[in-house]
Amino acid sequence: MVDNKSKVTILDIAEKAQVSASTVSRVLRNSAVVAEEKRDAVMQAIAELDYRPNIFAQSLASGQSMTIGVLTQNFGSPFYDGILQGILLGLEDSEYWPLFADGRWQPTIEQQALDLLLDRRVDGIIVIGGQISEEILQKVAAKVPLLVVARQLQTMPNNCLYLDNFQAAYQVTKYLLDMGHRDIAHLTASVVYQETVNDIQQRYRGYQQALRDAGLEPDPRLVVEGNLQQQSGVLAVEMLLSRGRPFSAIFTANDQMAFGARLALYRRGIRVPEDVSLMGFDDESSAAYMVPPLTTARQPSVPLGQVAAQAILQMMNGRPPELPVFAAELIIRESVSRHR
Repeated sequence: MVDNKSKVTILDIAEKAQVSASTVSRVLRNSAVVAEEKRDAVMQAIAELDYRPNIFAQSLASGQSMTIGVLTQNFGSPFYDGILQGILLGLEDSEYWPLFADGRWQPTIEQQALDLLLDRRVDGIIVIGGQISEEILQKVAAKVPLLVVARQLQTMPNNCLYLDNFQAAYQVTKYLLDMGHRDIAHLTASVVYQETVNDIQQRYRGYQQALRDAGLEPDPRLVVEGNLQQQSGVLAVEMLLSRGRPFSAIFTANDQMAFGARLALYRRGIRVPEDVSLMGFDDESSAAYMVPPLTTARQPSVPLGQVAAQAILQMMNGRPPELPVFAAELIIRESVSRHR
């Protein structure tokens, strides 16, 4: 009789089903034809003994763990969680399960998380955003199929799935220009951050190009660097106001800073959009409930995740992935008005 507190083995299943251990192994691996009667007996024994296979032992034997490592940033972030949701949806009809790790936008932690996923012998890796160097990612890609999402890498164009951030920022800046604004401030991230996170850099460049195409030279006094968090949006607006350079609109590199900017403007008695128009980027779920509701650029986070899941499956099967470049959608609400 098997002690339920001890670890169930193949020999225990064989004894319970009254078959050989090799028959149990064939049933578990589905590697050979087994008589239906014996297969049913083995499956019944597995259920009664509550057998759980040793995943690591199976992966060593088969060379596959049937898992996909997903290195994300900031669990709880609406954008990144939307991508995770898409990955889950994209893997639903496959035999693979995702194994998640959080890099927390810290290169050291990202590296530890990446090493952990590799140690778990995942069959593929999806890296979402982050600041890990291209050199390290190239080394990982030489070991296991690798896909980078929401980040454009110059040296690995066939491993990247991303949004056209330049065009998206150009579009939203042009919308502000079309609404009559000429003095448009931009809240971005630090230069050091932009060097590793290409999407923010591309948004800054799209903003600059839209101004130049309208015959306006970008004014560095209207650009403030933050860290993409709400508090930095508050501080950035205070910095703008302290410079004494008039502005009629603010374009923030993400919605989080837009929320902070809105608070800072409110505290100063500056009305949105009557006095200053405010434009975000991301379309987080709370953007529609800001007062006034935030005009922003929507990133298709769930579709990004779904395509990422399909692409990594293609890569693991030795097929070139289909990697379309995504476009943002301008979401017009009530935080932008025509400049008078």
